[in-house]
Amino acid sequence: MLMVIDIGNTNVVVGLFAGHELRARWRLATARDRMPDEWWVQLNVLSQSAGFSLGEVEGIAISSVVPSLTATFQELAQRYLLVEPLIVNGAQDYGLPVRVEHPAEVGADRICNAIAAVERYGAPVIVVDFGTGTTFDVIDADGAYIGGAIAPGITIAFEALTQRAARLYTVALQAPPRAIGRNTRESLQSGTVLGYAELVRGLIRRIRSELGHEAPAIATGGLATLIAPLVPEFSAVEADLTLYGLRSAYERMHRSLGA
Repeated sequence: MLMVIDIGNTNVVVGLFAGHELRARWRLATARDRMPDEWWVQLNVLSQSAGFSLGEVEGIAISSVVPSLTATFQELAQRYLLVEPLIVNGAQDYGLPVRVEHPAEVGADRICNAIAAVERYGAPVIVVDFGTGTTFDVIDADGAYIGGAIAPGITIAFEALTQRAARLYTVALQAPPRAIGRNTRESLQSGTVLGYAELVRGLIRRIRSELGHEAPAIATGGLATLIAPLVPEFSAVEADLTLYGLRSAYERMHRSLGA
């Protein structure tokens, strides 16, 4: 089996693949101070409860935007599974041309999203990943990653507003019944949720205009289910796109090395 690990600022998502099939996945809180031993114990409990043994894992692929946890999971792989993990980065060649000014600066999760999106939907294609930040990744008609956009995530934006405005308070992040709020709760939900949906729609339209193609737009990430239903420009929601991209990156790298 192949273990894939997507380490984000808010969540760590772990998946187990048997061939091309995602057999199990878990979304965990990003705990930066947790030791390799603690992660190993937690993953063992989760895998056993799902009917799997981590002894079946023969390879690990990691995408990470948290350097301290990259080292933690690398040590876990080496110590407990006796494998050297693939750590995805924008400077490596996965068969996806990265045509930006500084390829090494492109987040590993964005590379994985691009790989999986092209495999599933062809090129050109746009991926919008809703996480701590919201990223827009653009693959042109030649199948090359050409850049994108980064916006504050909806949760961060909402928390900043309520923390800095003394008379505002936290409400459930859900779409209100109307854009014109009749009370503070509805007004906050309208501005945050509906307003964010329009941010996404506007950027997708601008990106398509610059591409010169009506490229399909794919939503992914932990908060995709909140915003995607409000954005008719989306062709699909792929909750596990990054995990599939990690699997593909691992397979491509091993093929190139003759492994």
